[in-house]
Order: sequence, then C-alpha cells, then structure tokens
Amino acid sequence: MSGHSKWSQIKRKKAVTDQKRGQAFTRLIREITVAARSGVGDPEFNPRLRLAVDTAKAANMPQDNIDRAIKRGTGELEGVHYEEVAYEAYGPGGAALYIEATTDNLNRTVAEIRHLLERHGGNLGTAGSVAWQFSRKGQIYVDSKRYHEEAILEAALEAGAEDVASLAGEFIVTTEVNAFHEIQSVLKNAGIEFSQAELAMIPQNEIPVTGGDAERLMKLLDALDGHDDVQKVSSNANIDEKLLAEAMS
Repeated sequence: MSGHSKWSQIKRKKAVTDQKRGQAFTRLIREITVAARSGVGDPEFNPRLRLAVDTAKAANMPQDNIDRAIKRGTGELEGVHYEEVAYEAYGPGGAALYIEATTDNLNRTVAEIRHLLERHGGNLGTAGSVAWQFSRKGQIYVDSKRYHEEAILEAALEAGAEDVASLAGEFIVTTEVNAFHEIQSVLKNAGIEFSQAELAMIPQNEIPVTGGDAERLMKLLDALDGHDDVQKVSSNANIDEKLLAEAMS
C-alpha cells in the first residue's frame, strides 16, 4: 500500500451505494467549509477551496450544496464550526496510521477513534510518533484506459511531477505540494482529464503486513474510513493487492 493509494484505488472501483455517496458528500461539504474559512470564498483565489469544489463537482454534488458550504465557511450563513485534527496511531502488524479528521467535537472524535483502534488491534500514539514517516504530496489520478502512458509521462514529468505510476487501471501522478495545482493545469491544457486529485500523506518507507494482521488491519482501515469525522487515512503498510481487492469485494 503506497500511502493509502491501493486502499483508495480499490474503494473507488466499488459500486457506490446511497449511504457511501451521502458520506462522501458530508466529507466534501466539511472540506469546502473549512477551506472557505481558511482563505477567501472565491475558488479562483483559494487553491484549497478550488480543489475541494472540483472534487465535489466530480462527485456530482449539486451546485446549491457547494454554494451553501462556501457561505457557511465565509460566515454568510450560520453553520457548525469544524476543526481539523490529525491522529497518529499504530495498527495490527505495527503499521503506522495517519488519520485526518474534521470535527465539531474534539472530545467525542478522539474517544471514538481510540475505541475503533482498540477494537481492531491498534492503539493511539502520541503527537509526532508516526508523522515523521510520511511526506505530504499531491496525487492526480488518470484513467489508464483513456490515455497512453507515454502521453501522461511526457505531460506530467515535463511539468515537474515527481513520479507516474500505474495501479488498478489508473495512472497516479505524484507531485510536490507547491507544484500540485500547476501540474493539474498542465494536464488539463494537454487535454488530459483526471478522475481525482488530492493532497495525501505518502509513507517514506513501507512495511509488509501479512496473514491475520493484514486482515485485521483492513478491517480497521474500513472502520476508520466509515467514521463520519474521518477525512483520510494513510498507512505505511504494504498489503497484497489481491487480498485488498477480496476484502473490498
């Protein structure tokens, strides 16, 4: 598992149920609200908000929902005040976990995350215990069935991307954070559409997790991903892709 790439890749391949779609909208609305609050309410002048809005549109979120989330963030509409928080933890097999959440109640969220970890053989770590094992990177996903690898490599690497990898039917373009939006623009100008773009925590090194530990870790990842407050979960675990696919089927 590169960061949480394989996990995310396989999850995206699954059919989206109404419940999952609603959960995805909830996460996107929170991200739009926080992004608008942290900068200006115009996506053209707020890169984080632009990314959140683009992701919401790609998920077919109605424009009215997007507009209301922005207005809550800028204070034009009343709404819940969300805070961003990251939890560092360990899962089965010694896997490092970096859990990013957005919550309106820090005490509730940390208690629930701790409960999920302990229930599935993990434990909450202290601040700084695992973050040093990850680097923040941009990742852009392109459908490999629509484009030749050479076209993606040429456009992305010439624009300054760090890497282009192929996984589960998609090309993953990895970038430095400060080049993330520029490389998106280069791909768009080259006529290359992408299915998703995100900032993710990528592990500097991976550790193999196998057998029962791998199964328990996957259940933990799924439980964390299903929590309403959790936005992203990254891990340095290297789990066999076939086992992941079977677990998510």
